[in-house]
Amino acid sequence: MKSLPLILALALSTTAQAGVDIQRWTTGNGTEVLLVEQHDNPIVDMQVNFKGAGSVFNPEGKSEVAEFTAALLTDGTEKLDEEAFNAAADDIAAQIDSSSGQESSAAVLRSLSRPETLKQAAGLLNQSLTHPRFDPAVFDRRQKEAVTALQQQETTPDYNAGRALTKLAYPDHPYGSGANITTESIRKVNLDDIRAFHRSHYGKDNAIVAIVGDINRKQADRLVKNVLNGLPERSSAAKNVPAVQQQTAQRRDIPFAGEQAQVLLGMPLIKRHDPDYYALVAGNYILGGGGFDSRLMKVLRDRHGYTYGVHSTLEPATEAGMFTIGYSTQKKNTKDSLVQAQAVIKQFIEEGPTEEELAQAKANIIGSFPLRFDSNAKLVKYLSIIGHHNLPNDYLEAYPKAIGKLTVEQVKDAWQRRVKPEDLHIVVVGAE
Repeated sequence: MKSLPLILALALSTTAQAGVDIQRWTTGNGTEVLLVEQHDNPIVDMQVNFKGAGSVFNPEGKSEVAEFTAALLTDGTEKLDEEAFNAAADDIAAQIDSSSGQESSAAVLRSLSRPETLKQAAGLLNQSLTHPRFDPAVFDRRQKEAVTALQQQETTPDYNAGRALTKLAYPDHPYGSGANITTESIRKVNLDDIRAFHRSHYGKDNAIVAIVGDINRKQADRLVKNVLNGLPERSSAAKNVPAVQQQTAQRRDIPFAGEQAQVLLGMPLIKRHDPDYYALVAGNYILGGGGFDSRLMKVLRDRHGYTYGVHSTLEPATEAGMFTIGYSTQKKNTKDSLVQAQAVIKQFIEEGPTEEELAQAKANIIGSFPLRFDSNAKLVKYLSIIGHHNLPNDYLEAYPKAIGKLTVEQVKDAWQRRVKPEDLHIVVVGAE
């Protein structure tokens, strides 16, 4: 069996050899383009992100306008209804889809790189972005589906716990808007809202285009122009997210039927450009993000049998994204399990990780990192992240190197400065 230092060295070596050559430029319209040429297969993957077109920019009192807008983009165009649009894409074996995230919306394209096929695929994507059909019947279907999905989610303890924690963490911030969705706020949305959102949030200046595949820079530049041709030169909507204000920690105990209680602890913590980013990531792995290797799992599951699994997660965003610890347990164990979880958190922050724990965390984080972008489809998503958050071109190489350089003291210092146990909100759904 290889030692942890040797595993770490091998992981670093493998990652260093797998450098990704990112070509990056900005068009005259303000569109940022990131390209990685991969000529092994005759395929092109493309993702167009529109910064400022995500769910945090939904109009006040109306939920899922951004989500509906993004979804309907590829549900037909002015020239082609939903069925005809899908058939046209199928005829050339192209995949075209669209979706909305928290801060941006995206349209994705996968096509053969053969010039005529790629031209047709780009034409379909261009139609969907510039002249979406916004079919009333399709919108009605999607609206009913959204209401049904919300009603189903509201019957689960994990959804109710997440919603309650989000309201505590972001009571007046756009990041908390998703926790205020109701069936009424979904039903209030109409096609005029969607058309207005599309007009104001989709422009060439807030588009970030990531391309990976069998295409060169000249061809990619032409592809971008063809896909975005006809969009407004500038989007008129705000694109910036306000800073997150730290809230006084609170606790919510919510009755819920069933034998299990869902427990969440959390607080806003990490930005994508956070100076403590890597120390927080490594510490999170040791505390609760590393599965069976984590301290929380060893105590709550292995030692006490309170839960089948406990996890901690970090959700970096433009402003402070969530740090969350979550698990489910029998209601009778809620109090004792929470005491144990808080003790683990407190001890980790006070003492920091051991050398062995940090070495293991480094080996796993670095060793698994290349798997995050080991296909063109995965890589194009990472290029979109790099573009959206203005990360450096060498981010994919710098990430494992930064993890590899961490010391125990750096991790300990970051967690002591940034995470106070008394600042963690607590939500228990299924409280007795």
